[in-house]
Amino acid sequence: MFGIGDYGAFCAAVLVFLALPGPGTFALLSATGKGGFRGGAAATLGLILGDQVLLWLAVAGVAALLAAHPALFHGVQYLGAAYLVWIGWKLLRARDGQSRPLELRPGHYLRQAFLITLLNPKAIVFYMAFFPLFIDPARHRGLVTFGAMAVTIAVLTAAYCLTLAAFADAIAARVRAHKPLAKWLERLAGIFLVGFGVKLATQ
Repeated sequence: MFGIGDYGAFCAAVLVFLALPGPGTFALLSATGKGGFRGGAAATLGLILGDQVLLWLAVAGVAALLAAHPALFHGVQYLGAAYLVWIGWKLLRARDGQSRPLELRPGHYLRQAFLITLLNPKAIVFYMAFFPLFIDPARHRGLVTFGAMAVTIAVLTAAYCLTLAAFADAIAARVRAHKPLAKWLERLAGIFLVGFGVKLATQ
């Protein structure tokens, strides 16, 4: 299909990748908890846009460029790590009665999720290694094949993330009713984001 060797396996692999917890997942859950389903939907769009940028950068061979210039790769890596740590620290430092570390505006959630995705250099390398596994050299159609892959990834990401946001929104009201629990969950999200940032910087 469109030069993709095994389209079913390709879709399954994308879904498995989406199900693995990562910075984007916690950004989505945080946006939903603070801004409701609308905030989660905005974060979903940010994740999709970030993925599409990285996907096409990988297609253009940016991953090979980064691999050939370690200093550039590490610069992007540390920038992404610092951004994750900063967001996590803001969540950890938030106190009752203070303004939220992230404003309750859907546009803000979109930009946050977009930057979290964009500043993850591992995603570029992932796409560079991921695509060849499912391309049929005999039927490859160039941009048509990559375009079909890009659209498939976007559709599956939207379906998965919006479902996750709807579920998170359904239980958010109950969590907010218990302020101590909500506070600790917010801190837990901050710890995870800081942890992802530190892990990204040290690997």
